[in-house]
Amino acid sequence: MTDQPDLNAPGSSSANVVVDLGQYRQNLDPIPVTFHRRELDAILRIYGRMVGEGEWKDYAIDHMKDKAVFSIFKRSGEMPLFRIEKNPKLSAKQGAYSVVNTHGMILKRGHELPQVLKVFDKVLKLVE
Repeated sequence: MTDQPDLNAPGSSSANVVVDLGQYRQNLDPIPVTFHRRELDAILRIYGRMVGEGEWKDYAIDHMKDKAVFSIFKRSGEMPLFRIEKNPKLSAKQGAYSVVNTHGMILKRGHELPQVLKVFDKVLKLVE
């Protein structure tokens, strides 16, 4: 005889429950929002062009519970010049994608990333 309760006895207080490990982990720590491969390709295409022009120097990617952020820097020790954000909660309203400047002003927002990234397209100038 032991001091431990009999777990298999009828009417015992503890029940045998099978828990899905993936669901358990998801409830404890929700999966962060991330950029998909096509989204990163579009962002990095513009980033590469601007690095080639000497405009941008560094970037950072943050994946959080509610949004994903691609931050663009002129120098690595400064505040980001721009942030490209993906917030799925806004996808039914204003659009999941937005470009935000250093001061927090939203420059462009929309449902499709390529349309939002057009804010970085330069206007052609006449050279005399």
